[in-house]
Amino acid sequence: MTRTVATTEPAPPTGGAGRRPAPRPRRFAALRGGPGRQARLALVLLLPAAVVVFGVVLYPAGRALVISFLDVDSPFPGAYPFVGLANYTSILSGDRFWIAAEHTLYFTVVSTGAELVLGIGLALLLAAPVKFRWLLRSVVILPWALPTIVNGAMWRWILNAEYGVLNSVLVQLHLQSDYRSWLGTDPFLALNMVIVADVWKNTSLVAFFLLAGLQTIPRELYESARVDGAGPVRSFFRITLPLLTPTIAIVLVLRTIEAFKVFDIVYVMTGGGPANGTQTITFLTYLQAFSAQRFSVGAALAYLTVLAILVLAMIYLRLLRQNEMRAV
Repeated sequence: MTRTVATTEPAPPTGGAGRRPAPRPRRFAALRGGPGRQARLALVLLLPAAVVVFGVVLYPAGRALVISFLDVDSPFPGAYPFVGLANYTSILSGDRFWIAAEHTLYFTVVSTGAELVLGIGLALLLAAPVKFRWLLRSVVILPWALPTIVNGAMWRWILNAEYGVLNSVLVQLHLQSDYRSWLGTDPFLALNMVIVADVWKNTSLVAFFLLAGLQTIPRELYESARVDGAGPVRSFFRITLPLLTPTIAIVLVLRTIEAFKVFDIVYVMTGGGPANGTQTITFLTYLQAFSAQRFSVGAALAYLTVLAILVLAMIYLRLLRQNEMRAV
């Protein structure tokens, strides 16, 4: 005889009066839909940002491009004649533009080069294992934290010909016999003083970019170089500088763009003077568009500035790509 064993399964859990509990709501149900639903959700989330970008960037840029081909001499809407490339040809054929371009190029090269050299030295100092390093980093970032308008006004007072701190210190140290005008008489000297103010403010930013690059370099490379007998100078040129090249390229692109379109510190410190000696392309654009109300010329100058910045950025990126290919 065979014995039959009855098997029983546990009853499903019930809640209340013998009913199954209600399932919990799924979180982020909208994200669990199909690709079409996710695409619509992404479009809805991106729409406010797209509207802002279009209203703040794309439309004004396109409108300025259209204005640069017209003869607009009034801020009010109306029918203005089409002149084609006449605004561009008149700008490029005038001496005022090329003088401003020379000032801009000199400002860009000197300020960017000085900030890079000083920034590398400052980044090495900030990366050194010294006591109270956090305090040093906090102090170094303060110049960059100042608004450019405040920085320009501060340096204008420092360089004042009558009560400036710089004149007072130099006279008391017997390095000069009398107070001198740093911003009011010599155009070349005034341009260099504006560069000093810009370098003082932005060197800390460059240093922190490079400090971030220094943190990615493995310490084992320096230990191996020390074992091989390499000193600090040789390690810098053989290890630090080559591995910092990508960061240096990024810094050069960013600082070149910012220096090439410099306006606010020139406006605060010198107002383009003396004798237009500190007048840059962006400052000339401001004068043409808002002072002389030649809005078409101002728009054309703005697009020439954008074109020059794009050329400089492409040169930097090409050099960086060649360096990477050479390293490979």
